[in-house]
Amino acid sequence: MSERFEAGKAGKDRKGTPRICVVPCSGIGKSYGSVTREAAYVVTEELRPEATQIVPLSLLVLGDADAQAAVRAAPVITLDGCKLACASVNVRQAGGTVAQEYAVLDFYRQHRDLKPQGIAELNEGGLALARALAEEIAATCDQLDAPEEPQHA
Repeated sequence: MSERFEAGKAGKDRKGTPRICVVPCSGIGKSYGSVTREAAYVVTEELRPEATQIVPLSLLVLGDADAQAAVRAAPVITLDGCKLACASVNVRQAGGTVAQEYAVLDFYRQHRDLKPQGIAELNEGGLALARALAEEIAATCDQLDAPEEPQHA
């Protein structure tokens, strides 16, 4: 099981480098927000638990020093549920660098057969959309975590 974000304890992967931060939307009461959170859990708990950690958007919004330090120290993947892009905006305001942004609405447009419904519990389509998004995020994590190729002159 992955290590969830704990204030005062920035996560490190097995190589000793900071874990990739995954910052999902906080769109409580919205299906697309629920998809972002579900995708974040799938990535951090199942697909790439050794390389990732969730940083709650709410802590960034509140100005939590540990959350801000975490997003400054590692690559960040943001998952936004709407065009306001609160996750991406708040990571940048905290001084972090967004390595990859995902807008769930745009992702849904590529997967129209996976219509999310529900809030407290996503329907089958919403869970499948979250899983598909998580798999794409995991591939991004692999690219971010890959050793850099030496530059040849």
